Amino acid sequence: MSERWIDLVGAVNVRDLGGLPTTDGRVTRFGQVLRSDNLQDLIGDDIDRLTGEHLVRDVVDLRTTFEVTAEGPGPLTHVDAVTVHHLSLYPEVGTATDVEADSVLPWTTAKDGDETIWVNSGVYYTNYLRHRPGNVVAALRTMATSGGSTLVHCAAGKDRTGVVCALALSVVGVDRQAVVDDYVQTGERIDAIMTRLKASATYAADLEGRPNDANLPRAESMHTFLDFVDTEFGGATGWLQLHGWTDDETAALRARLVG
Repeated sequence: MSERWIDLVGAVNVRDLGGLPTTDGRVTRFGQVLRSDNLQDLIGDDIDRLTGEHLVRDVVDLRTTFEVTAEGPGPLTHVDAVTVHHLSLYPEVGTATDVEADSVLPWTTAKDGDETIWVNSGVYYTNYLRHRPGNVVAALRTMATSGGSTLVHCAAGKDRTGVVCALALSVVGVDRQAVVDDYVQTGERIDAIMTRLKASATYAADLEGRPNDANLPRAESMHTFLDFVDTEFGGATGWLQLHGWTDDETAALRARLVG
């Protein structure tokens, strides 16, 4: 899947969701949905490539208001051809981002009774669906209706971005293992991702003392999340339909991503 990587100067975890196998023998189309880490450091050439070569017309920014305020909205906000949709996946009632984990990044720890749990677990990912279902649906609607390609990002491009992309891929019929493999692929760039985040005052405190390997995406986390969605709602489409998603929107997203 190396051809899916998009190498930029100002972001290190950028790839296209094209080239992934579906359960009916097809593959997802390139140039429809991209996923990325934080876009704050994009340079002019990066912007030209994203908006020109890759035809980015919509950006789904999954960061919290705290993150956007601290880091800034990013340079694509100032590009006339691009619309930025701020769609946080957190309830934003803590001092930073979240009531369960009062920190900026979603891979620190939280308390479950007396037990400490890692927040980048598949169980924790279900909170995105519980806290911000409307924003999850809006993210997928943006993908389905964009006039070009949609770029989805958060801070690392791992957890929040991983969940939203996994739902989109599941809806259009991508093979489960391919969905998980796409999530895990971020691990190939984890050192570069952590270097960027540790250089930012917004994220550095959450990462202090944590080895980079502790932040690796784990296949079992995504399997746990997808198992929950399958068991509780009959799959991603079933969950989306509970929150206003329609059969026509499923068809539109499949048409864009699979053709």
